[in-house]
Amino acid sequence: MLKITEAASLAIHTAAYMAAQPERRFTTREVAALFRISENHLSKVMQRLVKVGLVTSVRGPRGGFNLTRPPDQVTLLHVYEAIEGAFDWNRCLLGHDVCPVGTCLMGQLLENVNRTVYDYLSGTTLAQLGPAFQQVG
Repeated sequence: MLKITEAASLAIHTAAYMAAQPERRFTTREVAALFRISENHLSKVMQRLVKVGLVTSVRGPRGGFNLTRPPDQVTLLHVYEAIEGAFDWNRCLLGHDVCPVGTCLMGQLLENVNRTVYDYLSGTTLAQLGPAFQQVG
């Protein structure tokens, strides 16, 4: 079953925050203070988003990060996969690579949960989440 790591959650929250004001640049200091997290950890997450081309980085006193595409063209799945890699449909709750029983004891439950999460991530854009941050910052 899908697990959303702290890094993926941070990437999604940061990208959604940036989507609220897509025309401006955001510093790691500002975002780290908002979410009360380590600036170093956020910097690593942002580097991954830059590497896959979801955000750009500008150095200098007026530097920071901004989205490379309009928020309505970036899904949560794009952000999730930038951090975690391809969506894993077959992750076992017990941590096995191959089920020792041969068939999943949970039946279709895991597939259904993963399908629901995948559909949400792939069908939700940053533009839809940006308004949650309109009054923040």
